[in-house]
Amino acid sequence: MQKHNQKEHLYKLLVIGDLGVGKTSIIKRYVHQNFSPHYRATIGVDFALKVLSWDAETVVRLQLWDIAGQERFGNMTRVYYREAMGAFIVFDVTRPATFEAVTKWKEDLDSKLVLPNGKPVPTVLLANKCDQGIDVLMNNGIKMDQFCKENGFVGWFETSAKVSGHEEGSVLLEEPILWSVKIKEKAMVWLCWLK
Repeated sequence: MQKHNQKEHLYKLLVIGDLGVGKTSIIKRYVHQNFSPHYRATIGVDFALKVLSWDAETVVRLQLWDIAGQERFGNMTRVYYREAMGAFIVFDVTRPATFEAVTKWKEDLDSKLVLPNGKPVPTVLLANKCDQGIDVLMNNGIKMDQFCKENGFVGWFETSAKVSGHEEGSVLLEEPILWSVKIKEKAMVWLCWLK
């Protein structure tokens, strides 16, 4: 139950990337704490809501938009992206082509959406399926950091929707989003996936 003096913040966050990279599974792990091994492709867009009591005075509602992997080739992404305050671009560490597509997703996002202050939407890169035993990124952390810097990502994380404990999100996006919406308080906007 919400207290009368609590402040509420609603933030729309996009989860985008190629077909089959695990976007829906990451969201299900984060919102519902479960994983299903059965694959079902998202058609168009799906939504999930995570409500967090950030502190005694603040409730944060994260509206997660799970956008189908094939949508980058359509005209609907502009509609789906509208008013988002941040994004996760997901790739599958077991499928190199999905990493190669990351820059195309970032270009699509940046060409269709900016924050009210005109800056790009803060975006985090998620390297999903790290539970697969393919140690592709662990030895390339410096290269990944450089890739993120060169391509406008605020950071990157290895994730696994399948294995609990790998759902890290990003607090790296806190300051850019706080500036963009002119919130002058301590409440964090981008939260750790484990909170």
